[in-house]
Amino acid sequence: MERYIPEVKSKLRSRIIEVPPVIYKATGIKVLGTRIKSLLFSTDVAVIKNTNANSIIAVYPFTPQLSITQAILEVAPVPVFVGVGGGLTTGKRSVDIALQAELMGAYGVVVNAPTSKEVISKMYKRIDIPIIATIASDCDDYKAKLDAGARILNISGGPKTAEIVRNIREDYGKELPIIATGGPTDESILETIEAGANAITYTPPSSGEVFSDIMDQYRIKKEK
Repeated sequence: MERYIPEVKSKLRSRIIEVPPVIYKATGIKVLGTRIKSLLFSTDVAVIKNTNANSIIAVYPFTPQLSITQAILEVAPVPVFVGVGGGLTTGKRSVDIALQAELMGAYGVVVNAPTSKEVISKMYKRIDIPIIATIASDCDDYKAKLDAGARILNISGGPKTAEIVRNIREDYGKELPIIATGGPTDESILETIEAGANAITYTPPSSGEVFSDIMDQYRIKKEK
């Protein structure tokens, strides 16, 4: 029997980005005492401030900058996992950025798929918050990254995500925390959860897309 959940809304804050409810079928991952099932994949501070996601995963395709990290951490009302490089930005610079992210209040740091096990090992010895290693394909050596100090895997394998999650889960059992992209539909999200993902990343619509819908509604009201 499904339990009824009472809901209280605000007139001014009723327009928020809600993650798909199917995500809450996941078990979640307890990070620093907080249980997390959904991660919003965004660096848009307006979207980050107006979402019901459990946490934020702030990874972007530029070299990590502490000013961006600080802005997101100041705005986010939930735990933030910060990208610290591993592709273009790597080595000691990534380790230093990870330490700064921890001191600013990040709940964890995310390293990109190309990050070497040597960099992960140095980072693990330097910081106290968990390292999340991104796995982009079934060719990634996730075992070496886990041995080096990664505490959580972030699976982003496109259409093969559920398959990769399933294979890793078979190797490591239920103990390993796994985050994964869920895809665009409830069915694809549920498939990823059933494959063994503990938490799901959700890519929200952009501010421009949300604004476009709002403007369409305004035009309809004007025409009436």
